[in-house]
Amino acid sequence: MTALAQRAHALLSAGVRVEDPATTIVGDEVVVEPGAVLRPFTILEGRTTVRSGAVIGPFVRLVDVEVGAGAEILDHCLLRQSVVEAGASVGPFAHVRPDSRVGEKARVGNFVELKKTHLGTGSKAQHLSYLGDATIGPGVNIGAGTITCNYDGVHKHKTQIESGAFVGSDTTLVAPVTVGEGAYIAAGSTITEDVPKDALALARSRQVTKPGWAAELRARQAKQPKER
Repeated sequence: MTALAQRAHALLSAGVRVEDPATTIVGDEVVVEPGAVLRPFTILEGRTTVRSGAVIGPFVRLVDVEVGAGAEILDHCLLRQSVVEAGASVGPFAHVRPDSRVGEKARVGNFVELKKTHLGTGSKAQHLSYLGDATIGPGVNIGAGTITCNYDGVHKHKTQIESGAFVGSDTTLVAPVTVGEGAYIAAGSTITEDVPKDALALARSRQVTKPGWAAELRARQAKQPKER
């Protein structure tokens, strides 16, 4: 039996549920508490700690990560030098870069990237977002397609989103910027100035609708000779 297989079987004997020891890699310095679940193709490296009741995988790599009790790291995620607190959920297909923290019962969903970001207790970033150099308070909703523009080509800048704020889908936050407690950001906005507590920020072009335009276009196209 190889050393890696011995490590996996030792964890099984200690009360860790290792679903497929043959595809599970656990480093010598890794701590996995009894009651944790390691699903197939899980790789745990460095000084990673997985607390009791946490579920990791499948196809997950953790490097120097602390995973709290009852947390979930779902399919196809990479996390490095970060903390996932108790009851939180990350993934599938998420990337958590160093110096990030996912707060208790917070949610990081599919195709979300965190970098030097603290996502507060119960906050959610569920879809297709980049959050870099950001401090996000508790109870915040980050809509799909939200981006923090933290880099100006020379320096990195910080974004702060205070508790209970709602950030609508397809929002661009140009750092440095602060979104106040309980504020709303309308979908499709580019935010370049601080938003006060309980305010609504709306920063997008006004929609122009031209009735009948599409029908007229099709009529013109029908009269034109078809290309061969």
